[in-house]
Amino acid sequence: MKLNMITLAIIAVFAVLFFHQASGMPWTPSHIVGVAIAAPAVLLLILARLQLGRAFSVRAKASTLVTSGLYSRIRNPIYVFGSLFFVGIIIWTNRPWLLVGFVVLIPMQVYRSRKEAEVLETKFGDEYREYKQKTWF
Repeated sequence: MKLNMITLAIIAVFAVLFFHQASGMPWTPSHIVGVAIAAPAVLLLILARLQLGRAFSVRAKASTLVTSGLYSRIRNPIYVFGSLFFVGIIIWTNRPWLLVGFVVLIPMQVYRSRKEAEVLETKFGDEYREYKQKTWF
């Protein structure tokens, strides 16, 4: 439970810092687009994290198969919305060189999602395979 609260607090702190910094900048087109992507992404990231609850872990483990809420449509909403948040930050800061980080992030998330899928499939079998067919990434 302690790790769950720490990760949620880290996400919340980053969100607050981002919005505080964004509020003091001029509203250029790149800032508007960046905030328009990052704001809903971070809110959905926090929602996904809350919906995952105690099933969250840093290492892949299969304690519970979460299939409700955002997880009813997307198997890995934390990765999806975390990536969108990062894209929003790149656009907002108008620093295309940050795409290097994004290019590194995506393969890492694909790798992690595959590892998690293996663990979940081993534990939940057909139930997970059926869930996987109904959801995206």
